[in-house]
This record gives sequence, structure tokens and C-alpha cells, in this order.
Amino acid sequence: MSVALGPDTELVGRETETAALRERLLSPGVRLVTLTGRAGVGKTRLARQAVRELGGAFAHVEAVDATVPGALRGLGPALPGDTAGRRVLLLLDGCDHEAREPAAEAAVALAGDPRVVVLVTAVEPLGVYGEQLLPLGPLPVPGEDDGEEPHAVASVASVALFVRRARDADPSFALTLENSAAVAEICTLLGGLPLALELAALRLRLLPPHLLAARLRGRTTVLAGGPVNAPARHRSLTALAEWSCHGLEPAALALLERLAVYEPGFGLAAAGLADEEGLEPLMDRGLLTVVGEERDGLRLAVPEPVRSHARARAAGADGAGAVADAHAERYRRLVAAVLPGLAGTGQDRLLREAAAESPNVLAALRRLHERGDGEAAAAMVLGCHLPWLAQGRLREGLEWCDAVAEGGPLAEALRARLTDLSGVFALALGDPQEAVRRHRRALALGKSVGDRRQNALASLRLGTALLRSGDAAAARSVLVTAHSALSTMGVTGGTAEAAVALAAALHAEGDRRKARDMLVRAEETFRRSRDGRGLAGALRALAGLDLEGDEPEPAEAALREALRLYEAIDERTELPGSLEEFALLLLRSQPAQRPRAVRLLAAADVLRQRTRAEVPQEWRSRAERARTELGARLDWPDFATAWAEGVRMSAPTAVAEALSSPVPSRRPAAGAAAEAQSLTPRQAQVALLVAEGLTNRHIAARLDISEWTVVNHVRQVMRRLGCTSRVQVAGAVGRWG
Repeated sequence: MSVALGPDTELVGRETETAALRERLLSPGVRLVTLTGRAGVGKTRLARQAVRELGGAFAHVEAVDATVPGALRGLGPALPGDTAGRRVLLLLDGCDHEAREPAAEAAVALAGDPRVVVLVTAVEPLGVYGEQLLPLGPLPVPGEDDGEEPHAVASVASVALFVRRARDADPSFALTLENSAAVAEICTLLGGLPLALELAALRLRLLPPHLLAARLRGRTTVLAGGPVNAPARHRSLTALAEWSCHGLEPAALALLERLAVYEPGFGLAAAGLADEEGLEPLMDRGLLTVVGEERDGLRLAVPEPVRSHARARAAGADGAGAVADAHAERYRRLVAAVLPGLAGTGQDRLLREAAAESPNVLAALRRLHERGDGEAAAAMVLGCHLPWLAQGRLREGLEWCDAVAEGGPLAEALRARLTDLSGVFALALGDPQEAVRRHRRALALGKSVGDRRQNALASLRLGTALLRSGDAAAARSVLVTAHSALSTMGVTGGTAEAAVALAAALHAEGDRRKARDMLVRAEETFRRSRDGRGLAGALRALAGLDLEGDEPEPAEAALREALRLYEAIDERTELPGSLEEFALLLLRSQPAQRPRAVRLLAAADVLRQRTRAEVPQEWRSRAERARTELGARLDWPDFATAWAEGVRMSAPTAVAEALSSPVPSRRPAAGAAAEAQSLTPRQAQVALLVAEGLTNRHIAARLDISEWTVVNHVRQVMRRLGCTSRVQVAGAVGRWG
């Protein structure tokens, strides 16, 4: 059955895929192209768009709806005989389930005619010789680096499609600061699936975005109301999910329902799938997708709406609770197994794995808490201490400590440890007074239990909180006792942590020499144990002492190493402060790096906002003074541009920005003067601005020349200095002295 290629709604966010498909179809050697992808991803619309655009390049174009019974019979004889040497394009649309085998047979039969180019749309490949595949995935969804500003969110393809369809349903709809976060969440919950986004956009006639997002959090299959002239599977997400699972073998369906309990991004090993058979049929159909890759294997997800549908099926069957319990037990054991290695060798790998598995850890924790298993929930929260700090899950950590500690009967020892941990999160959030209160309560609970080690750790944290609250004398008294007790008990990591805190108290009282001695010993301990996070904290404290002693070079070396360590573990809580410290150091030692300092301060500000942490007033004032100075010394457009660039930086990009700054040298290196003299005055100007971190566009504006002229100057600078990158140019300029 041939179908007309009438107008479809406008494609959004598919420019790259459309161009790739056009290129494939026009290639002389291509005979069969299969456009694959999950149901609802937009294969038909993309194929028809490409065919319409290419109609003039073929002698004849025909589209066949393969879902109609018998539509694929007799395709060969039906083709025109006289094509004047030009090729024929045949679209076989919807070659799935029962239509897959006839479509494969038709493709093989048509292969005998060199004039024919066949374009197939299907969920999975036909599996015939000569087939070229073009996978089509969902549209990109907003990430944390996109922020919540409407202009930033609107540039993401899934949001652009949602907004376009929302305006079709309600012309008054607009993406605003008030609704952009909810719209981004809707697009993320629906996984960027175009059909789901279009059905959701229709619901805005009835529900505002924040209420629609709340409904979708529980189950995406509530969406329905597709066009009456659309195929039945496109009128609701329930129908789409049922159609996607049609024809699955019972074993594959059972595996799908088992995996649907896992939050997206689970690892093969964590889910016990290292030797599991049956994954390939699910992956071929897009019912199980790869969302990431780790050193130890793939990260997978059961996409929406199939996941919601499979979970609903499991909930209506016997043993649904057992599946959730098995998931919770698996992750409880995972957290317990990871805990011993978090403060030593392999810390970076374990913390990154913990971050990737965090959604499943939280789901398991909720299950344990809901069923009243207080001890297991408490052990899991305590095991998440370091991962949550590194991930910046501060408010979440505090709330879980309170929920489990107050949620029912619990051993006093566990309650004391949870209360102590809650104080750690309170301090990280910037509330030292609340942290002091919680640590004192933890000590009171701990004394009745008689756990000397835990009491010493609680004293260490109390002393740290007292210092942050401004009571250096009380902090020193408590920390001396804690340090001595931990050292006597042989708690190596706790002793080093106490040494860093005690050094800060000594420093606050003016005893820099003793403070340095304590920090040097702590640094050595952290290096021996390979505790990267602890080492980074000690290095930052040493850098502070070096700067006070007017020694910027060792301070910069220490801060650079701290940034590398934070990057290795994907640290989020301490990273903003470290970026700010590095930016202030640049202002002091390398004034030419002012635009870079602006970018780092902006990135630090945004990254801290994501943790919802507050900073001490003294430090906030220092950062504000730096911003004021930078605003005064830079032209306003340059300052605003650099700040906007910093705001858009991800954590890894911000670290790379800091580490790419040139390392200053007190003595010009051999040949540095000759390097400078090898450049023309204009080239030297360009090199200096490259070293400041300016882009070609900004350099052109600064020097009032064309951007293309800047490109040529940069090329000549690189050639004459023997550099292959802008970073190397910056390093060469730094050697000029």
C-alpha cells in the first residue's frame, strides 16, 4: 500500500540526522539504509522529510506503509520500467514485528535491481546483507550545566520541541524563569522522546508545567490524547509501551520487568548482569539502552515509557515487592563493600562509581526506610558519608540523617553516628552553629554507648565546627584532645584530619610554625594512604600559609595539585572554594590573567549554588572585593563576557580552565627573550592576549582588527614559538618574565 508524503509537523533538533540520511541515500554505492530507533523517536517523520527533500534526485519516489497487511507483496514488478538511468527511492515505513520478515524478503528481492535505493524505518535492523544502519536516538535533554535560565534551557533540542508543540496547543505559552526548571524536568523525565514530549505539551492546556512534572514523576504512561488520525500506538504512552514489548519472549519480558526497578544509569556489575543472557534482544529493540560507559562496563537504562509500563505490570503481579527488596539488598551490600576503600587506594574510581550509582542507592535507601528496616537504612546512610560530600548532596544527606535517626527504634550507637554525620552536612552547608549543636548531641549520645573511637571523631568534628563559628580557643582545646585520642587508637585517617583542623585553629591564634608542622605531617599521612580528598584539603591549607608568607609559587603548585585531585574524584562540595582560591592567586601573581580569574569566580559561584551551601561572610567579602576589582580593571564588555563564559562551565571545564593558566617563573627561561623578539609587535600583542585567555573574537575587538586577521596572527605566533596550542602559547608568554 503506497502512502502520500503529505506535510508533517516541522522537525525540531534533527538537522544533523537529516543531513546524514540525505548523504547516505545519495551515495552511489548505497542500496539499503535502515533508520533504526525506539518507538516514538520520530523515524517516520525524519524519513519522510529526507525523502521530500530528495525527491528531485530520483526518477521515482514511493512510500509504503509496511504495517498494512500485504503491503509489501509484489514491490519489484510495481516499479516503473523507464527511469532514464536515474535511480528509484522506495521508503518501507514501519517494518516491525510481523512486518519485519516480509520487509527483509522484499529488500533482498529488490537488491537485484541496481536502480533501487530502499529506505527502511524499523525498531531493529532487518539483518540482511548490504544493510547500512542509521540509528536515531531521543533528543538531548537539559543537563545540570545548562542551568535554569530560559535562554540556556531553550537551546536544548528536547526543550525546543516541547515549547514549539506547547505553543501549537496554547499560543500564549512562553518559557520563563518561573517555568523553565519544570519544563527541563519534564523533558528529562520523558528522556527526550519526541512523541512523549508532544503528548506532554498538549497537557499544558489543562496543567501548568510544575504540576505536569509532578504527575510524570510517578508514571509517564499517564500521557495520552494523541491525534485521532495517528496510529493507535502513537495516541498514548501506554499503547506505545505495549506495542514496544509486543512479541517478546517470556524470559526477555521477565528480565525487562526485573531491570525496570533500577534507576537509569545502573552498571552491569551492580545489577548482577555480568554473565546475564538475554540483554541483546532488549537492546536491539531499544528497550534497554546504553547511557554511559565506565572502565568496568556499560551503564544502562530501561527508557520511558517502557520503564513505567514494566513497573506497573510488576506491581500488579505477585513478587513485585520481592523485586524491590532484592534491588535494595543488592545496593546495601554494594555500599558496604565500597566503604573500606573510600579513604585510600582506588578512592577516585570508587567515588565516581558511587556517583554513577547514586540514583539506585537512593532508591534502595527509600525502600529500606519504607519497610522499616532502620538498622540497614542507617548503615547505608553512614556508608554514603563521603560519596554524598563529594557529590555535593549536602541537604539530601542532612535530611536522610534526620529521617533515619528519628524514624523509629534504633540502637543508640547508630543514632549517635547519624547525629554526628548530620553535623558534618550542616557545616558543609554553611551553618556552623547548627553543626556545633548536632555534634554536642552526638557526643552526649555516644558517652552512654562508650564508643571511644566514635566519640573522638565526634570531638574532631565539633572542634572543626567551633572553629568555623569563630571560637578558636574552644576549638583548639577540643581538637588537641581529639587528635591525641585518635593517634593513640591508631586511627590514621582521623588523626590526619584532626591535624588539618588543629592546624587551622593554631593558625587562627597566630602560631603559623606549629600549624605548618601539623599540616606537613598530615600531608605525608594522606599521601601514604592515598586519600586524595584529604590530601587536597591539606594542600589548600598549606597554600594559604604560603601566600601569607609571600610565597606564591609553592602556593600555586599546591592549589594545582588540589584541583587535579578534586577532578579525579569529581568533587563538588570543596571544588568551588578551591577555584576561588586559585582565581585570587592569579590576581595576585599574574594580573594578565584577569579574564581567566573572572571565569573561575563565576564558575565557582554557580557550582556552589548547586550544592545550596553558604560561605563564611569573610570569604564572601574577599570574593566580592575581587569581583569589584576585576570589574574596575577590565572593560565592562570583557568582564561581562568572561563572567557569562564562566557561568556556563561544567566542573571539569572549570578545573581545566584553571590548570591551563601559564605557570609563572621568576627567571626567564633560556631563549625566552629570543622567543619574544622573534615576533612582530602586533604578534606579541596577540600572544599576550591569548595568554590572558581571550578568544579570537575578543582579541579582534580589543585590537580593532578583523577576527580573520587574529586567526592569521595566532597561527604565525604558534609557528614562530614552536607551539601547537593556545595553552602552549600562554606558557611561552609566561616565560618572558
